[in-house]
Amino acid sequence: MSTRMSKPNASAILSEESRAAIDRWLTKYPTDQKQSAVMGALMVVQEDNGGWLSTELMDAVADYLEMSPIAVYEVATFYSMYELKPVGEHKICVCTNVSCMLRGSEDIVTHLEKKLGIQFGETTSDKKFTLKEVECLGACGGAPMMQIGQEYHENLTPEKVDEILVNV
Repeated sequence: MSTRMSKPNASAILSEESRAAIDRWLTKYPTDQKQSAVMGALMVVQEDNGGWLSTELMDAVADYLEMSPIAVYEVATFYSMYELKPVGEHKICVCTNVSCMLRGSEDIVTHLEKKLGIQFGETTSDKKFTLKEVECLGACGGAPMMQIGQEYHENLTPEKVDEILVNV
């Protein structure tokens, strides 16, 4: 008799709503290419889990998409949109790439760190904000910029940052 415990399957871990949303992603790809939906599936599961992915959830996505767990981990660790630990209610992603750096992102970062009392990769004690450095958000013309949730905020100044934070 084996003493190894079996892992629960995806249906036992992923919510019905998550499975339905992943199924909608699956319709976009050929049936023999289920793994193509991995990025969408990870976003769905992350949203359903309060903004982060546990190993158990990534394993469930692998099971659901009939992929090896390591292939899912590779995607989740490569892209900055996935979080592997709990985050605050609002994740503030600040671009520090060349265009934003040249237009003052360092001042924005310094202002946010002072205002929130945290550094990149940290969450405020009230769990309201997580501050994250990202390479590029594709809005170079509006540099410096940051993203909070699905919203982009461009041409930032410390004053504009304060106004944004009051309204989130």
